[in-house]
Amino acid sequence: MTVGAGQSSSGTEDQDWEGDESAADLLKTVGKQVKLWRERAGLTQAELGTAIGYSEEQVSSVERGRRVPKPEFLDAADEVLGAGGMLATFKEDVERARYPKKVRDLAKLEAAAVEIGAYSNHNIQGLLQTEDYTRALFRMRRPLLDEETIEREVAARMARQEIFSRWPSPILSFVQEEVTLRRPLGGKMVWRRQLERILEVGQLRNVEIQVMPTDREDHAGMGGQLMLLTPKNGPKVVHTEAALSSRVITDQRDVRTLEARYGIIRAQALTPRESLAFIEKALGET
Repeated sequence: MTVGAGQSSSGTEDQDWEGDESAADLLKTVGKQVKLWRERAGLTQAELGTAIGYSEEQVSSVERGRRVPKPEFLDAADEVLGAGGMLATFKEDVERARYPKKVRDLAKLEAAAVEIGAYSNHNIQGLLQTEDYTRALFRMRRPLLDEETIEREVAARMARQEIFSRWPSPILSFVQEEVTLRRPLGGKMVWRRQLERILEVGQLRNVEIQVMPTDREDHAGMGGQLMLLTPKNGPKVVHTEAALSSRVITDQRDVRTLEARYGIIRAQALTPRESLAFIEKALGET
C-alpha cells in the first residue's frame, strides 16, 4: 500500500515548520490537547503509545508539535482518552497542514477563483496531471527527493483537483505546449493514461483545453508558464513558477500585462475542438 502524503509507516510525520507559522501553531495546539487529555486520563506517554500502537517518542513528538499525527492516531487517541471527539475533530485541519505551504497557498487561490487560465510549457499542468504522472515528475527531481517527500507532494497536488467537482464550477482553460503531450514522462503507460485523463477533463462543460503547436512561428508564451486566477471578490492575480520558487503577482499593471499575454497565447493555439482531436491522435500514436 502506498504511504500517504508525507507520512511514515509509523503514523506520524517529522517536519520543519520554520517559516510556516499557521501550520506550526495548529500542530502545537493539537499537541497541547493530546497532552491535556492524556494527563486527564492519568496515562504516561509510553502508556498512551502502547494503547494506540505508537512509540513513546512518537507521542512525545506529537505533543510538542513536531510531528503531524495521522487521522488514525487522532481517532485512536480520542477513543482511548475518552475525548468525545475533541481530538478527532482536528483531523481535517491537520490533513491540510500536512501539505507544503506553497501548495496550500495556491490551493486557497484556486478555491477562491471563479475563473482560472493556465499556460504550461514543460510538463502537463498540475490540475490535469494523473497521480502516476505527478509521482514520476517528483521522482525525476535532482537532487533526489526521499519517498515520504514525494508522496506528500503527490497527495497535495491530487487534493487540488477537487476543483473539478466543485459547485458552482469555475471556468477553467488550459493551454499546453505540444511537446508536453509528446514527451513520455514516466514511461509509455503513464504517458498514455495522462493523455486519456486530459481528454476526460476536456469533456467537462466548464473546461477548455488548447494545444500550442510546436511549428508556430509567432508565440506570445516565450516568457514562461503562468496561471491567471480571477476570484469572486477581489482583483485578479497571477501565479508563476521557476526552478526553485513560486510567486504570486498582485500588481494590477503586471497582472493586466500577463492577462493580455495569456489571451494572445490562447488565440495562437489550436481551438478546443481542434486540440481534443490533436490529443486523440497523439494517444492513438502511443
